[in-house]
Amino acid sequence: MKQHSKQPVRGGSAVWAVVITSAAGFITALDNLIVTTALPSIREDLGGGLEDLEWTVSAYTLTFAVLLMFGASLGDRFGRRRLFAIGLGIFTTASAAAALAPGMGELIAARAAQGVGS
Repeated sequence: MKQHSKQPVRGGSAVWAVVITSAAGFITALDNLIVTTALPSIREDLGGGLEDLEWTVSAYTLTFAVLLMFGASLGDRFGRRRLFAIGLGIFTTASAAAALAPGMGELIAARAAQGVGS
């Protein structure tokens, strides 16, 4: 019998990979739900129109969808773990920028950056 040159994935490593990626996916979905729920408050606090509120949701979704396959390609090229960590950093930084946004334009830009990180 031939021995395979690849080392098997340890059970603990696989479990942690599933837990961490599941948590990241949950946070991403939760973020979208929170923003959708908070739209009336966002409109009241930042004074945006209906178009601005639509872009608040769409900026994230659009950048996420457009860059999804490109991100997968970068993960294959530079390493999935490294790209995951970079994306998590971008998403976290953009989330802080969205929370501190003084106006609708800044909020929309931060939401687009969140989509890039996702």
